[in-house]
Amino acid sequence: MCLIDESGSVLLSMKVPNSESAILSMIAEAQGKASEVRWAVDIIGTSSALLLALLRQSDQHVRYASGRVAAAMSPAFPGEGKTDAKDSHVIAQTARLRADLPAIDAAADRVRELELLSSHRDDLVADRVRMINRMRDLLTSVAPSLEEAFDYSSSKGALTLLTGYSSPARIRKMGQARLGAWLRKRHVRSADDVAARAIEAASAQRIELPGADLAAAIISELASSILELDARLKQLEAQIAEVFRAHPRAASIESMPGFGPILGAMLLVAMGDQRSYPDAGHLAAAAGLAPVPNDSGRRVGNLHRPKRYSRPLRHAFYLSAQTAMMRPGPSRDYYLKKRDSGKTHTQAVIALARRRVDVLWALMRDNRTFTAEPPRTEPIAA
Repeated sequence: MCLIDESGSVLLSMKVPNSESAILSMIAEAQGKASEVRWAVDIIGTSSALLLALLRQSDQHVRYASGRVAAAMSPAFPGEGKTDAKDSHVIAQTARLRADLPAIDAAADRVRELELLSSHRDDLVADRVRMINRMRDLLTSVAPSLEEAFDYSSSKGALTLLTGYSSPARIRKMGQARLGAWLRKRHVRSADDVAARAIEAASAQRIELPGADLAAAIISELASSILELDARLKQLEAQIAEVFRAHPRAASIESMPGFGPILGAMLLVAMGDQRSYPDAGHLAAAAGLAPVPNDSGRRVGNLHRPKRYSRPLRHAFYLSAQTAMMRPGPSRDYYLKKRDSGKTHTQAVIALARRRVDVLWALMRDNRTFTAEPPRTEPIAA
């Protein structure tokens, strides 16, 4: 923590443990040296949760000096080395010199909740992918025809089948009629089709490979775990949607074609406070969607993607653009226009994503929802 006065002189600089008692002592010591203290932090994630909660409890107003802003301010102060003391000094000087730093308010709390829920969802999705890959590897080792018969990453019916019948011999012994009835009892859609495909795959392999019984037991266990994980993911996504829609910018984001609650939550977490971006160009630059010049002497017009940008933010805009261009509307028309001009699919999607940044930023700025037609401006009476 670094405390400076209005002239920029350092009044206090200290290392503070991330504990309640230490932070409360720091707040009291800072308040003892000034009648009013302006607080600023450069992180609003997990590591600052306790600090922000205690500052809020103490009725202290906190500003957010993003890491990008602090990094840009750092060269203005002496010293090339990077230490916690220098970083805190730069943040304090930034808060002193800049009155436009956004406040950390209830919307930031929503983003914090979305960050926790989204990161937990990412972990569960990674676990699901790992289990599916392991299950398919085992299927390939004992029943390759059964492994090829279904897309286990998206077919709930195929996973349900494997919870009870994961070997060709058992599937053949069950028979198509009884297997279809067994699947229908477990509310599997197109149960007869799943049963027919399973019987066809089982009939293609008559030989029993070594370790088939043991592998079948593990496959059934993995299939059950994946179905349980799917249920947990469904509940978690409903919770994410509920928290996301409580954010003041949720309606504007979700109204944009291509954005739903999950992708909208990803955007809010990656973007942080919109007030950190003075205009749409700054937001596009942060997402790596605005090319930067690399001119020198007579060489001009040499543009390239910036090396420093937020990959999660770029990913959110890219996925939303790719989803939007699949349906009829302005996004698809613009994508097809770029393809007709000779752009590749990726180039066209990136161009569309850049265009959509302008639209989304304006929607959030004006707190309104997306419409296919531009809003009409009312004439101003003289």
